[in-house]
Amino acid sequence: MSKTVILSTKTLSDIQRRELLSAGFEVFEEDFISTKKQEFELNSINDNLIFTSQNAAQSVLENSDVDNLKNKNVFCVGLKTKILLSEAGFNVVAYTGYAADLAEIIALIYSQESYTFFSGNLRKETLPKALKEAGIKFNEIQVYETLLTPIKIKEKIDAILFFSPSGVESYLKENTIKNENCFCIGETTASALDKKTKNIIVADQQTIEDVIEDVITEYK
Repeated sequence: MSKTVILSTKTLSDIQRRELLSAGFEVFEEDFISTKKQEFELNSINDNLIFTSQNAAQSVLENSDVDNLKNKNVFCVGLKTKILLSEAGFNVVAYTGYAADLAEIIALIYSQESYTFFSGNLRKETLPKALKEAGIKFNEIQVYETLLTPIKIKEKIDAILFFSPSGVESYLKENTIKNENCFCIGETTASALDKKTKNIIVADQQTIEDVIEDVITEYK
């Protein structure tokens, strides 16, 4: 019996790859996006900081003036982003799975505060739009750039792992989705597949490990 073939749209860690291989899958990996840090200055920073991605957090943590920010409270999206910032000495007041939920918490409970939002060039409008509509004072600093790196896949694939809307966009530039199962890290990524396929499985938690768990559960 032939093995189920999985394509990951980003390079997995050794542990993540081993989990799929030991479950009997054949695994291909390609990086459909890359990120590039941008030069930026930590000027005009408001009282609270917002991060909606690990890339933004990592970029700020590598800035030489980052210690000047550690007296400020942080609001972020994603458990791994929260852990990254907490371990670096930041006080994370609130974190959620999605930007829309974070914006709602800020608007309901912390609307009198001011914020600096650290973002990438392909960030969604969800959070800035919600903050503007709620009349919340904020500014935005772009700290990294996402680049699409499309690749034509020639192998026959049974399932595709997607980890961001940008990854979906990049994949679709050179490939089409036919009958493959699409495993997505979250609802925002899944929404990028609207009208492309109905074969979508969304992870309960927004981690790569949860996506892999879904793959194993689906095919066991």
